Amino acid sequence: MTQQAEPDAMPVGAEAQAEATPEESARAPKRVMHADGFGAAFCASMAGLCAEAVIGGTIAVLVMLAREHDGLPHNVAVIIAAVLGIAFFAVLVSGFVTGIAVMPALALARRVARRAGRAERLRWDLAAVPVVAALVVAAFGGVAALGSHTFAPALSYALWWAGLTAGLLPATLVAAVAGRRVRKGRARGLVRRVARDGALAWLAVAVLGAGAYGTGLVKVYEPPRLHKSDLAGTWTDGHGGTVKLDSDGVAVAEGLDNYVWDETGKDRPKDCDGSGNWKPVREGGKIESVAMRIKSCELSRDWSVGGTQKKPRIYHEIGKPGSGKRYVLTKVVRHKR
Repeated sequence: MTQQAEPDAMPVGAEAQAEATPEESARAPKRVMHADGFGAAFCASMAGLCAEAVIGGTIAVLVMLAREHDGLPHNVAVIIAAVLGIAFFAVLVSGFVTGIAVMPALALARRVARRAGRAERLRWDLAAVPVVAALVVAAFGGVAALGSHTFAPALSYALWWAGLTAGLLPATLVAAVAGRRVRKGRARGLVRRVARDGALAWLAVAVLGAGAYGTGLVKVYEPPRLHKSDLAGTWTDGHGGTVKLDSDGVAVAEGLDNYVWDETGKDRPKDCDGSGNWKPVREGGKIESVAMRIKSCELSRDWSVGGTQKKPRIYHEIGKPGSGKRYVLTKVVRHKR
């Protein structure tokens, strides 16, 4: 025989829910969300690091324009591709740095503050940055030492630590503020504010740089415009190696370093003594390099022209392509008495 439910009967779950007060019902979703601010802190840190990268890159370009360089690309497509590639790389690096340095610094500061029985303050976060930076430099320095079988000079590690600490401080600051705002229920577009302020700072740097170059306060580097007579003379590497370029095209080398590949795949110098010939290499009516051939030591290279009009230099790259290492010769200037 089936039992009929009473009209006023309510399910057990519904009865418990009805007995709950409105305040308890309103608090229930907050208990489930467990907002800790991790996502906001991570995004704010990435935004801060990207802003630092853009501003630092702009300053580097402005400084490079005044110093000797190989020239900037003039193809618009190449420039756009380079900018997009650098921007994508900056986003990836900012996420990596945030994961291995910024977030560990925030976690370390929070744990130390809790164990000390103190309230979480920004000074705890900022104080944790040098510690984490030292650990990161020690870890990567150790890996590099294992790969190269030698340790770098102590000054190099100190400089890396100082630079990493300076770069992490702003990102850690905005990440800490963003995380605490979320935990306190006051999340309001901090990432957008960081991006906006970063864009304004970049605009200020760009305007100042353009003004410095536009007014002539700083001049853009221009390679020297040399003639064949300017190249004739004695050139030295500063370590006892010289080559004399005569006006008739004869080159005489004494102790000049000739870099050749050995069996181990390294570019090692060998002394070059003997005579040969040289000639300027022109491009668009301008001397771009010097072709030098000395058969006695199998030296056959094109030396690029650099330096300034008053202090010209000729050089060629050594080591692997793109290594940035150069073998440089400067012209010996004999002052009149």
